[in-house]
Amino acid sequence: MKRLNFISIISAFFLPTFALAQDGPSPEALAVAESVYLTPDTIIRDKAFEAAAAAAQDAIDSGGDPAAAAADALAAVYAPFINGDFIYTSVLFLVGGFLVFFMATGFAMLEAGLVRSKNVTMQLTKNVGLFGLATIFYYLIGYNLMYPLGAWMVDGFLSGVWGPGVLESVGVTAAAADDIGYASTGSDFFFQLMFCAATASIVSGALAERIKLWPFLIFVIVLTSVIYPLQASWKWGGGFLDEMGFLDFAGSTVVHSVGGWAALIGALILGPRIGKYKDGKTVPIPGSNLALATLGTFILWLGWFGFNGGSQLAMGTVGDVADVSRIFANTNTAAAGGAIAALILTQFLYKKPDLTMILNGALAGLVSITAEPLTPSLGMATLIGAIGGVIVVLSVPLLDRFRIDDVVGAIPVHLFAGIWGTIAVVFTNPDANIGAQLYAIMVVGIFTAVASAIVWFALKATVGIRVGNEEEINGLDMSELGMEAYPEFSKG
Repeated sequence: MKRLNFISIISAFFLPTFALAQDGPSPEALAVAESVYLTPDTIIRDKAFEAAAAAAQDAIDSGGDPAAAAADALAAVYAPFINGDFIYTSVLFLVGGFLVFFMATGFAMLEAGLVRSKNVTMQLTKNVGLFGLATIFYYLIGYNLMYPLGAWMVDGFLSGVWGPGVLESVGVTAAAADDIGYASTGSDFFFQLMFCAATASIVSGALAERIKLWPFLIFVIVLTSVIYPLQASWKWGGGFLDEMGFLDFAGSTVVHSVGGWAALIGALILGPRIGKYKDGKTVPIPGSNLALATLGTFILWLGWFGFNGGSQLAMGTVGDVADVSRIFANTNTAAAGGAIAALILTQFLYKKPDLTMILNGALAGLVSITAEPLTPSLGMATLIGAIGGVIVVLSVPLLDRFRIDDVVGAIPVHLFAGIWGTIAVVFTNPDANIGAQLYAIMVVGIFTAVASAIVWFALKATVGIRVGNEEEINGLDMSELGMEAYPEFSKG
């Protein structure tokens, strides 16, 4: 107690002095700070000057070229600052790309959960196969078809660059990089490939449980090498849709509606599953594993942060990074809005919540915000996603009314919500034009539908696209592949 009193007395005695010192630096301290103060630009400039002078002196001493040596030294000092945009944007593409790659797992798990157990292996095989084929054929044809870099065969419509994609050389220097003001070619190719493969994954689920493996994979080759890249060039390759002011930030139309149109035409030509529609009524066909379907949805939700966030296409400034974080937040809340809207609406319509609708509601919210995830507020992003969720709940029975059998709900999620999301851009982005948005929706829709119909009909007329009735009833796992996903269940 005596020590505490002593400390209190000493503190009280010196308190005025301490308070005076805390009021701010003295004039002498401020003068010293002023005399040594340098801006970051000055520090970098002085460091570069010293390096250039030292290099020039070394060159003079050794009989070299002092001007060239000084220039090389300056370039070495400035490189981390000059090339920052290139480096950070390349990293954004790589990180965003492997997040979108993980969406392949999401599609596989979602489809495996929503098909019957006798068709699970088939869906997994299709998802692995389509990703492999998309990788190869986007490299061989699609990448240069999608990005002509101004070298058009038909201006704004058809690329004049044909052949495989080519990466930068090993250990490329800043001076030799393809586009030092943007990102590495490898990171851009990797990122864009993931979008291409996602388009094919959309088709896989809608046509499940009755399509042959190899005709489906042949369609994937055409889709990923020609159909998807060609229409994507009209927007993202600087084509005629881009020139007229069409806005599609990350692909509600360019990616999702294309997959949706291809799936719709395929479903119409393929026909419904046996037993799906009887006596004018729709017969529910439950999936094998809703836990897998839920896991797949959450994986897709996660991957979408790379899908939309990477589409900022820049990470070299404070503004870019802030925008990426804003995109993440809006993407997440749109998914939440879609899920909750589907939860509430199915409770109202069916007296019980429907998990499959809730899962697709979340995905529809994600598709809806994809066309413009940057400009909305959090509240508006939630509303845009919620409307996507409502669209799914209302359009699934509409498809059944027309006897269009979509096993996983890909058409409502990716096509209908994709159209809505493309239109919704005009509500938050002042640069958007409703005429341009609607025109692009129609152009991409007509092109994809016609091109897909040609391919599907050609496959149907040649190799056939549908398995026989017996094979469908027994399941495609055994009839097409000879192996089952859950063999212990069938063996008793």
